Amino acid sequence: MLANQGETIIQYVVMRRDLVKTLGWPVGALISQGVHASIAAVVKHIADPQVVEYTSDGQLERMHTITLEVRDEPHLHEVAGRLTGAGLQFHLWMEQPENIPTCLATKPSPRNMFGNILKDLKLFK
Repeated sequence: MLANQGETIIQYVVMRRDLVKTLGWPVGALISQGVHASIAAVVKHIADPQVVEYTSDGQLERMHTITLEVRDEPHLHEVAGRLTGAGLQFHLWMEQPENIPTCLATKPSPRNMFGNILKDLKLFK
């Protein structure tokens, strides 16, 4: 489904706050994880009409991405379960070689498709 005229296509990136706050990861390392997840979500769905629209020449300077935070790994998996239950596609980034889930990024989709699924999450700060 293409976005209706005027409807914003958005990508959410959901980051684990505990990696910085509790486990002492540098903020830059966590930002890199989010970038990896975002690119992976786009590449996995590169032929999807919404992703084509999101990455088109006329939209590149107007991309909408919102970065949210979860408390820890179990909370990240819970959010992934909500997205899966709603039929929304995403990429869960696993840091290698440790195999640590660090964040997820949704496939760029019309904002209204997310409904209230992520409403309880705070902006990453």
